[in-house]
Amino acid sequence: MLRDKLRGNKPRWLILLIDMWVVWSTFILCYYLVFKQGGEIDWQPLSSQLLAITGVYFIFFLIFQPYQGVIHRTGLRDLQRIASAVVAAFVVLAVFARLIEWPALSFSLFPVFGKISHTQLLLHAFMAGFFLCFMRIVYRSLYHALFWNNKNDAIPVILFGAGNMGNTTFYFLRASTRNKYRVVALMDDNPTRIGKRVQGFKIQHITNLNADFMEKNGMPRELIIAIDDHRPERLQHVFKQAEPLPLKVKIIPNSARMLAGEVATRQIRTLKVEDLLGRKPIELSNATVEQELKRKVVLITGGAGSIGSELVRQIGRSACNKLVVLDHAESALYDVQQELKAYPHFDRFDFVVGNVRDEIFMESVFQQYKPQMVFHAAAYKHVPLMEANPYEAILTNVWGSYNVASLASKYGVEKFVMVSTDKAVNPTNVMGATKRIAEISVTALNKVSSTNYIVTRFGNVLGSNGSVIPLFDKQIKAGGPLTLTHPDITRYFMTIPEACQLVQEAGTMGTGGEVFVFDMGKPVKIIDLAKQMIRLKGLEYPSDIDIKIVGLRPGEKIFEELLANNENTEKTHHQKIMIAKVNTVDVVEKKKKIEMLCALVKQVHPYQQKQQLVALMKEIVPEFKSQNSIFAKLDNEKLAINNES
Repeated sequence: MLRDKLRGNKPRWLILLIDMWVVWSTFILCYYLVFKQGGEIDWQPLSSQLLAITGVYFIFFLIFQPYQGVIHRTGLRDLQRIASAVVAAFVVLAVFARLIEWPALSFSLFPVFGKISHTQLLLHAFMAGFFLCFMRIVYRSLYHALFWNNKNDAIPVILFGAGNMGNTTFYFLRASTRNKYRVVALMDDNPTRIGKRVQGFKIQHITNLNADFMEKNGMPRELIIAIDDHRPERLQHVFKQAEPLPLKVKIIPNSARMLAGEVATRQIRTLKVEDLLGRKPIELSNATVEQELKRKVVLITGGAGSIGSELVRQIGRSACNKLVVLDHAESALYDVQQELKAYPHFDRFDFVVGNVRDEIFMESVFQQYKPQMVFHAAAYKHVPLMEANPYEAILTNVWGSYNVASLASKYGVEKFVMVSTDKAVNPTNVMGATKRIAEISVTALNKVSSTNYIVTRFGNVLGSNGSVIPLFDKQIKAGGPLTLTHPDITRYFMTIPEACQLVQEAGTMGTGGEVFVFDMGKPVKIIDLAKQMIRLKGLEYPSDIDIKIVGLRPGEKIFEELLANNENTEKTHHQKIMIAKVNTVDVVEKKKKIEMLCALVKQVHPYQQKQQLVALMKEIVPEFKSQNSIFAKLDNEKLAINNES
């Protein structure tokens, strides 16, 4: 019964009536206390004084409206409104008390009001203000005790973060999601905060998080990270403390993003692998990038892919004159188009369905738009598929790139930026070799063209289409197991926004002929990443989800490289971006062989002459050594010939 009465919204007139009752009762008490000290109490003026008090307080309650607040959500502003009404009423009543003491007024008003003591008014103001605030706080505490702290189905959580963001989140959890979460402990990693109390909780250090701590605090089910500092190394430290425990780790957006309106204020999300990248995010703030794109016509090939679509999003916010988004995947391109309709100046976007391998069509695109900058992201990227289909890999990754790059030179494009991969370094598969050949072809064109050709080379992209993270995610949802090709396999990782910032930075920084690479930190062991993903879903390895080793796929490396054996780097103005010193002595000669490869791929049978195609690729890229592949015999044959000679 009490719960039902507390839960219902009270009429505002009832709150006002209760407030007035507090004013009346505290005034009578003050009247008694003050005049009792002077001897006998004269009760006769009390009714007149109560009438004056009622009128003044009623007017100021109407002005400041403290009764309009939701009582069970009483906050500082509500208390400020009460204080303002009480102070204003006291000042008016104090002036009135002084007025009736004047000789001209005291004769006529004194018998009615008697003497109104300033001490009495001051004491009443303090008491009325105290009880008005106290009653609201008690009501709010009782309400939360019934509907929040003791709710049976509320999720017990540990809140990590005892700073401003943590305090804000505490109120947010109580006010906005009181039926969902119940904070049972507060933790931090700042030594200056440990041992202090916030919201009644003693702040514990995150290193105290263990099985005993969990048991003493009612076995919380989730750990919510509420900090403004989202550095991956700090998040990694918190996650490692929670990893051995049956805790689901979540994170709330930092206050800056919430104020910027980028996320819903109610969004508490599960911690992602991207948050635990293990290094500081690479941030590029080159002011000349915006200037470089200003009033330019920009063409992005592969604009519906993982990298291409993010390039479209980022460049779409610039002041470019026209952005042409080209892809052969109709449905994916449509999705990007619909997403970008919310962008201002959407009329600057043109979406073109077409294939970079189509020479006639691509020439018509260049004739129509006359782009000044080209970002070439169109490519096949899946290693096992391309190992089985070298014909398609060559047609798109080699001929498609060479076709677009040649048209860029023909139509006077200022800069051509190609997206490459670390798999092009000492390639062990067809896909990596095609990307290395594409790198060579644009480097060769740079020597004979006024167009500046630039290559960006980076590792795996977190969350891209067909990458390991979406695969693991699907396998976890299906109940496992997670399939891993080798227990020691490692990869370099970066986020999609980082990759696209690099591409734009390269387009600005490059003057032609450069191969830009990132300092991507330490490579990530994929088995560790798999275990982290299992834990981030609130599951246990191997009891809930197991990991199965299935063996290396055709052409797959255990370790990826960012530089070839004979490559060094030189620094740029950004400490995380370097230029690979690639050997370009014989690129013109190799360009002739690349043109032969492009001509050959248009003539041969896609299935019957795979070996012939790959053999020519190995001539262009001598360091291309096939692994776990049917094309490894080409290397053995070449080795046998060399031994005989």
